[in-house]
Amino acid sequence: MRFTKMHGLGNDYIYVNCLHETVENPAKLAVKLSDRHFGIGSDGLILIKPSALADFEMDIYNADGSRAQMCGNGIRCVGKYVYDKGLTKKKSLDIETLAGIKHLELTVQDEKTEQVIVEMGSPKFLASEIPVRTEEREMINAPLTVNGKQYPVTCLSVGNPHCVVFLKEEVKNLDLPSLGPAFERHEKFPERINTEFVNILDRKTIRMRVWERGSGETLACGTGACAAAAAAMANQLTEDEVTAQLLGGDLTVRWNQKENQIYMTGKAVTVFDGEIDI
Repeated sequence: MRFTKMHGLGNDYIYVNCLHETVENPAKLAVKLSDRHFGIGSDGLILIKPSALADFEMDIYNADGSRAQMCGNGIRCVGKYVYDKGLTKKKSLDIETLAGIKHLELTVQDEKTEQVIVEMGSPKFLASEIPVRTEEREMINAPLTVNGKQYPVTCLSVGNPHCVVFLKEEVKNLDLPSLGPAFERHEKFPERINTEFVNILDRKTIRMRVWERGSGETLACGTGACAAAAAAMANQLTEDEVTAQLLGGDLTVRWNQKENQIYMTGKAVTVFDGEIDI
């Protein structure tokens, strides 16, 4: 099987062109290939498929084999893949995902994609749509007890479920290997959850770390950056456009509240192409 290793700000995935390749058991394969010691090493597996509804379909499997609805860094790389590999000459693309069809605008230089803007859709704060087990309609700046400590959280969906935690203590000092799983598998989150731990640096800048459902801590998360930015704006902590500083680099996130549309801008990088027996 031929594959391409790509990343968005260090959030790395293995990409397979399923217009030409057949993957029989993608969940099992994701676990095997994502292993950083015995496999290729990645945060998961992304299959690029034909679509009857859009230009292409993106099918995502986390490193533990669970299926994901959407990945912001991953979809930027899909845009770069299909253009740079000559599967399309369109610089304006629609990609089908489990979270709906997402629109991409590619910035191309010397026939290579340098940057991608993704229309990420509308953030959903209704607890039933995330989902969150609560009697409240929404969880915005709501208390949540995890490992015996109470945290202020804002929960929302941007195609997949997120819990955003604003902290005064430095996020770089958090014991995320202990804290992340406790949030991910908290009883209030029946489908588990992605968690963002965020410092507000100023009205236009946030710093964050991400614990991804099914993958653990990652260097970046596109949907996580969008969720953190939207949560900050909903809590009136920032302006409607912010720079999100992640371990792997920066993303720009804008929430046009008039259109109720989130736009994410960032780079996508090809690491290498390869072939592996499966």
